[in-house]
Amino acid sequence: MSMENFLPYRLAVGAEAFSRQLFAVYGQKYGLTREEWRLLFLLADAGTIDSVQLAQRTSLDKVQVSRAASRLEDKGLIDRAILGSDRRLRSYGATEAGQALFRQVFDEVSGRADEILCLMSPEDRSALEQGIRALHQAVRQRAAISD
Repeated sequence: MSMENFLPYRLAVGAEAFSRQLFAVYGQKYGLTREEWRLLFLLADAGTIDSVQLAQRTSLDKVQVSRAASRLEDKGLIDRAILGSDRRLRSYGATEAGQALFRQVFDEVSGRADEILCLMSPEDRSALEQGIRALHQAVRQRAAISD
């Protein structure tokens, strides 16, 4: 079997190519790393979130979250606070400046994604969305078996 026919490889390559197109907006134009963008996106959606919830809702590991959060905090885009006596547990939230930047960047990122997706037929786009949902469900089912 060649790599080009191996589904996990094809998924990874396709996702990376799509992601690079979006990075051209949030990264090159606005200077955000992929991790910073994901964290800002999550906080803009969730409002305030603690580190446990954050770990459950993102594919970022603790080190990636910590580094991205430090950079976003230095830029004045998020606030972080220690929760209680456990210094590892933190609360995260986007500042007004972070919310404003997110809205601006999101409109452009969403536009770029739509430009790409609109090059697909409606049937292919629907099939892609259905396939992604089915893949997520299958992964959750497999993970439940492992637990």
